[in-house]
Amino acid sequence: MNSLPALPACCTPLDAHWPLPQALANSVLLSTHFNPAQLAADDFQRCAIEPPASIQRSVAKRQAEFLAGRLCARAALQRLEGLDCTPPIGDDRAPVWPAHICGSITHSTGRAAAIVARKEHWRGLGMDLENLLDAERARRLAGEILTAPELQRMAAGPSEHLALSVTLTFSVKESLFKALYPIVQQRFYFEHAEVLEWTEAGQVRLRLLQDLSSEWRNGTQLDAQFALQDGQLLSLVSIPG
Repeated sequence: MNSLPALPACCTPLDAHWPLPQALANSVLLSTHFNPAQLAADDFQRCAIEPPASIQRSVAKRQAEFLAGRLCARAALQRLEGLDCTPPIGDDRAPVWPAHICGSITHSTGRAAAIVARKEHWRGLGMDLENLLDAERARRLAGEILTAPELQRMAAGPSEHLALSVTLTFSVKESLFKALYPIVQQRFYFEHAEVLEWTEAGQVRLRLLQDLSSEWRNGTQLDAQFALQDGQLLSLVSIPG
């Protein structure tokens, strides 16, 4: 197995700790913290990662989060089965994985992560990292993110859960899209799924509100999971192979 280039100064050593309630067998998840202020002009070249034109034109924050996410993805692919490749951006802006691999990349303020697995074990993986909203912003955004039943359930719940509930709903629907879009090849939006229930232990139950394919129909239910760490929420939707 070929060794990968040294990590740039803007990224911390890759962390293989599983941060979510339930570990996924036959998968690899890696994360890193990154600091855009430490991004050097030649970091992409030294890391042997080709930035797309849109990233080359971006500010340091966008460049650093892209680089950090791709470093996690490349190292995860190598750990999974010795592959030395970095998923490029496809025409739909999603990462392009090797044909027999599914995976997901995510990043938020100062942190990036990637998860990969063979499709024989997991058909779809969607992971999303979000900064926890404050209560005022959560209340302002709730109507854009939550369905009417979700709004009713949130209103009936403890007021101290409002910010977490809105952040979680946003994040887990992002994860759902990342997991299902490569399978159904059809775009869908926040109003096309709903969170039925979630627990403080990190379990989530989702339901589709629209037919996405002959298999993934209105009413289909899926499980997800999430965890909180340092003011950020990480969610994962995993579809068994």
